Amino acid sequence: MAKLDIEFIRSQFPAFDEPSLQGQAFFENAGGSYTSKFVIDRLHRYYTQRKVQPYAPYEASRLAGDEMDEARARLAGVLNIPANDLSFGPSSTQNTYVLAQAFGQMLSMGDAIIVTNQDHEANTGPWRRLVERGIEVREWKVDKDTGFLDLSDLSNLLDEKVKLVAFPHVSNIVGQINPVAEICAMVKAAGAVSCVDGVSFAPHGLPDIKALGADIYLFSAYKTFGPHQGIMYVDADLAARLPNQGHYFNADSPSKRFTPAGPDHAQIAASAGMVDYIEAVHDHHFDKDVSLAEKARATLKLQAAHEAELLTPLLEYLRARNDVRIIGADKAEGRVPTVALGLHRAGEDVARDLAKHGIMAGGGDFYAVRLLEGLGIDPSHGVLRLSFVHYTNAQEVEKLMKALDQTL
Repeated sequence: MAKLDIEFIRSQFPAFDEPSLQGQAFFENAGGSYTSKFVIDRLHRYYTQRKVQPYAPYEASRLAGDEMDEARARLAGVLNIPANDLSFGPSSTQNTYVLAQAFGQMLSMGDAIIVTNQDHEANTGPWRRLVERGIEVREWKVDKDTGFLDLSDLSNLLDEKVKLVAFPHVSNIVGQINPVAEICAMVKAAGAVSCVDGVSFAPHGLPDIKALGADIYLFSAYKTFGPHQGIMYVDADLAARLPNQGHYFNADSPSKRFTPAGPDHAQIAASAGMVDYIEAVHDHHFDKDVSLAEKARATLKLQAAHEAELLTPLLEYLRARNDVRIIGADKAEGRVPTVALGLHRAGEDVARDLAKHGIMAGGGDFYAVRLLEGLGIDPSHGVLRLSFVHYTNAQEVEKLMKALDQTL
């Protein structure tokens, strides 16, 4: 298997050449990633050459619309879904909220939905509010020691009343990769709809949504090296059943049914740069003559291997300490490099001290208040979160461990 060329990777991100960021190691990627030069170039071109209302007959407008359509089509190719099933919105939080409103109108009193306490609040709060409409809300709870979700617990919650199950691909605190395909199959067998929050998984590789079997899949472009947009897949048959949330005259347009506000034209167009980056990484390491979806899968494996190689010594270092609680698994297998630590000191205080050593990390509850409570951690105390992606190098991980030695 090819090995990730980390120097090539870092050359695709202007942040690594930015003078104000020199000497800083970025370990808060779960909150938002650096942006690739492809996205920045497309955004700059759009704002300088295409900043007009798109889809009109004059040239600048035609090109603006073409770039928006290109982004949708190429992202759909990477995700292995039909282009019309893809919606853009200002954020995944907003997309989920709009979706919950649609389900609230479609479901009947007495219907049930299942949510987890492992989620970021964005993928649980809007669904829980449906209780105000007479919908029964059932909670799939994590193990209080590990933070994991047990499939047998889900099986006990599923019955003919359940119409939807919302759960994360990866928790933004626990970091464990949930068995999405298996969960979606269980949900489908029960006659319900699966809604997968992929925000914390997608930075480590855009998934093959068709292979996962998810009815709904959401992620955030600003965490996947792109602009600040929420990207959402909704299965076409489901989308047609859900009440239109857009303008009434757009009801027959699948990509507009869940977009109440006007789209951010420039950022949608710039999202094609995310695919430019995936192609550049793939073509640097592999033969070029394969589909976009195949390129994305090969790139995902390459990135995951690099991340695991860096995560292993970090977890070994943390296991050897007696003053930290590793949330989730303490081995690299089956998880992403988002590592939350329970400490005697408040997470935000430790993050502040790490900043003095050139480590950019975060502390707090990270909008996972219900999860921290389920783990017996006071949300106001919070955790320290150390998160990285494939553009992180071994020297930065070493710098992090030395900084932890000096800080803890």
